[in-house]
Amino acid sequence: MLKEAVYHRPKNNYAYAYDKETIHIRLHTKKDDVKKVSLIHGDPYDWNKGEWQTQRAEMKKTGSDDLFDYWFASIQPLYRRLRYSFLLEDETEQTVYTEKGFYEKVPVEGIDYHFCFPFLNPIDAFEAPNWVKETIWYQIFPERFANGDPSLDPEGTVVWGSKDPTPTNFFGGDFQGVIDHLDYLEELGVNGIYFTPIFKAHSNHKYDTIDYMEIDPQFGDKKTFRKLISKCHDRGIRVMLDAVFNHSGYYFEPFQDVIEKGTESKYAQWFHLKENKVVTEPLPNYDAFGFVPSMPKLNTEDPEVKAYLLKVARYWIEEFDIDGWRLDVANEVDHAFWREFRHTVKEAKPDAYILGEIWHDSMPWLQGDQFDAVMNYPFTNAVVDFFAKKNITLSHFKNQLTHVQHMYPESVNEVSFNLLDSHDTPRVLTYAKGDKKAAKLMYLFQLSYSGTPCIYYGDEIGMTGGEDPGCRKCMVWEEQDQDLELFAFIKKMIKLRKTAPAFGNDGEFSFVDYGDELLAYEKISETQSMIFLINPTTEAYDLRFEENIKQVVDVDEDSNMKDHNIHLAPSGFIILERR
Repeated sequence: MLKEAVYHRPKNNYAYAYDKETIHIRLHTKKDDVKKVSLIHGDPYDWNKGEWQTQRAEMKKTGSDDLFDYWFASIQPLYRRLRYSFLLEDETEQTVYTEKGFYEKVPVEGIDYHFCFPFLNPIDAFEAPNWVKETIWYQIFPERFANGDPSLDPEGTVVWGSKDPTPTNFFGGDFQGVIDHLDYLEELGVNGIYFTPIFKAHSNHKYDTIDYMEIDPQFGDKKTFRKLISKCHDRGIRVMLDAVFNHSGYYFEPFQDVIEKGTESKYAQWFHLKENKVVTEPLPNYDAFGFVPSMPKLNTEDPEVKAYLLKVARYWIEEFDIDGWRLDVANEVDHAFWREFRHTVKEAKPDAYILGEIWHDSMPWLQGDQFDAVMNYPFTNAVVDFFAKKNITLSHFKNQLTHVQHMYPESVNEVSFNLLDSHDTPRVLTYAKGDKKAAKLMYLFQLSYSGTPCIYYGDEIGMTGGEDPGCRKCMVWEEQDQDLELFAFIKKMIKLRKTAPAFGNDGEFSFVDYGDELLAYEKISETQSMIFLINPTTEAYDLRFEENIKQVVDVDEDSNMKDHNIHLAPSGFIILERR
């Protein structure tokens, strides 16, 4: 037994309050090294005749990646206190893993040997909004979705879709355009809209804010925005806005004052100036997003900046009833600010969703005091690499996803924002080099995976586009130019997620093994057990099931089941349900 590979930490994603009564405990060991793990646990004050009283619970192996096996137990301690250790067994030995190391027997002479969960305080239980677990998001880049009111078009606006997008051109997308197409979104089945920034800005992408309290005039006014929110809510569609609090735009009034007056400006402390006067070329002499001079970094430690941004966070919730904030470049803003931000937002609307844009391991932001979730780019990368780019093996893909599943507490995973592409990446079909079958497999996997999935506008009708600005084309509204078959497929997957209990977040996800070439996973809820079989290869795949199963829905006409014999076409799939 390789003891050096055994790891547990009594906090974060290894020991946490899942709800007000339940503690989740995790452990990892070297892959294929330990055969059985038992959790030895007890109340620290429960003693009898000088001995600490303990119980044992067998831990479940919840997955493996290329290095580790992951073990899990769910405990509801009677008095909400817990001391615990782990009994590890293989074919030849057993050992007890404690906070002080490894022992042959369970140390009972003192509880200080054991890991400690001091008390399950209800306020420490991570509680993300329940509605997010049932939400399918649709990301809209407002400038490119629909032009519903040409009278708002910025100077120089070009005819819709008449040119390729560039970093500087405008096509006139606006709020009225979104309102005009809410029937379309409702038909697709989405029930959440994530808007990239809508506030007054200089660029077409609006990530260079001029005024955080005003809507960009090309999109409409506050009356139209309030109408949009109301109409969305009438249809059961939630709305999340994009907040750029890491940096402002070049034409943000306080920064313009700093440009004019330098360190003599009353706003000098709002930014991170390195010299008396602002210099933008060849590199800015102030902190910025990357080295982009038009995006000066805000000093969120400054009390005035903090008060201003928190006012913004509260205003759009209280005045317009938005349902969430997506936070741009969230990892470059200090944790203290995000803690105050969460308090402000949850005070204004307790079930508002707070989503951080972080592309790497985000555990420091996901401990219940800052964000509800982050954009799940590790998930994105694994799915794109496997299905679209085809540059990793099935084994590698499963290892990556298993690692992602164990990065965060289960309460975080349930609301993790799972995207396949966005305004910052190539589109799904472009990743897949036009392979629609591969794209379908990506959507099947995304929509049947734990978390809250997001579809980037236009992907559902087959739009393509490379890196920014190519991924920001105008939405195609001419039906003859839309891929209606792909639309119907994604619509059917969304309906399944909403109607089949195990398909969505109610189903516990786990990989199963039906052969080295076949991607197979189970989703099991209290009332339903589903099996997903995906053939990612270029050859047909046949297998026989002895279980009592039925096909859930016929969505891949080239794959089928007769009696217990299953035929999977190349890039084919089948969804089964245990009877």
